[in-house]
Amino acid sequence: MKKNKSIYIETYGCQMNFSDSEIVASILTADGYEITKEIKLADIIFVNTCSIREHAEERVRKRLQFFRSLRKKSPDLVIGLLGCMAERTKVALMEEEQLLDLIAGPDAYRHLPQLLEQVGTGQPAIDTILSVDETYADITPVRLDSNGISSFISIMRGCENYCSYCVVPSARGQERSRNAATIVNETRDLFEKGYREVTLLGQNVNSYQWSAGGETVNFAMLLERVALVNPLMRIRFATSHPKDLSEELLHTLARHPNLCKAIHLPVQSGSNHMLDLMNRKYTREDYLNRIQNIRQILPGCSISTDIIAGFCDETEEDHLETLALMETVGYDAAFMFKYSERPQTLAADTLKDNVPEETKERRLREIIALQQKLSLANNQQEVGKIVEVLIEGKSKRSDSQYFGRTSQNKVVVFTKADSWPGDYIPVKITRTTSATLLGEFANPDMQ
Repeated sequence: MKKNKSIYIETYGCQMNFSDSEIVASILTADGYEITKEIKLADIIFVNTCSIREHAEERVRKRLQFFRSLRKKSPDLVIGLLGCMAERTKVALMEEEQLLDLIAGPDAYRHLPQLLEQVGTGQPAIDTILSVDETYADITPVRLDSNGISSFISIMRGCENYCSYCVVPSARGQERSRNAATIVNETRDLFEKGYREVTLLGQNVNSYQWSAGGETVNFAMLLERVALVNPLMRIRFATSHPKDLSEELLHTLARHPNLCKAIHLPVQSGSNHMLDLMNRKYTREDYLNRIQNIRQILPGCSISTDIIAGFCDETEEDHLETLALMETVGYDAAFMFKYSERPQTLAADTLKDNVPEETKERRLREIIALQQKLSLANNQQEVGKIVEVLIEGKSKRSDSQYFGRTSQNKVVVFTKADSWPGDYIPVKITRTTSATLLGEFANPDMQ
């Protein structure tokens, strides 16, 4: 395929997918292709998505139908599918849609130039082979749709937790961690380019471990090294598995002000019965002990979570235990879903998706309603306080306002002051919703 052709990358799903799209952009621009943000100008369209939720796959199938209409106008348009969904569905999608020219799994991105050359000869191209060592550690990502303030760094790939509902182990393969030095260097490079916040990404960041030259670096040690790049660079991370959240990590977070005081700790269910069926490898009691450790070592730390409603065999009592746990923890935020069975998972092979759809939807509504109440209560405690906000940009609703986030990952909208995106600014919180804090610039010595 000729170089200097324009590629449009459309990304759905988790932060890891967005990070992967940036890796793809880097590989292809190095090979002579150009990235465009205008789909109408594209010679090649890539869709990068995951298979974790059924809804994501449905959206992609609808988009492929739209791309079919574009191809009628441009018969030479090349269409490719990337990521976890590509690995899982591969030939089936190629045959069903009669539209895809290329399918590449999450470990095949280095081969994209060759795959595109193959498409250029009139042959469809598929590469979904998983790797045991690919981390893309040597690739500097092209930052797509970036605000120039916050960015992502993938520190590891794959997962070996084998939660019964999850496709990630089959779609992304074994866990493997990046060289710690490359992560520190990428953080330093981002800071020098003006970025002021980075999120370290992994399916389970707590499992990070890099060994070389007789030295082993775990996640707490990596966080410390990244924090020391510059005190003005905020560091976040996602996602933590409760079974691996260590006190060493919590004490590391407590030592460094630029390590954000926000932990995403997916619980999925408050019922031991469900946690066992989900193969989560911890109990309700274990989880609450982790919460207690966070509260003791990191007072004021925000805690968010993931919750699945209506997993296999979930009873009303199981559901009520989840609601009770939510009340006990008092989450600041949550990602909440109803269960959808995914092929190639332990649950699909061994359990029955036997909770009626209307019951799933009702339980999800109750979970969402409770979380909105908890989020509002937490945010109301911020009213009257002065918080430090990293400005990310203009508010979507008004050019006279900025928005940014606190260390606790709370979104703040406030009237513009004599400051710019990338600045840290004190803001006095005057009112709130369940999702957003609202405030005004505050002098540092205001009480």
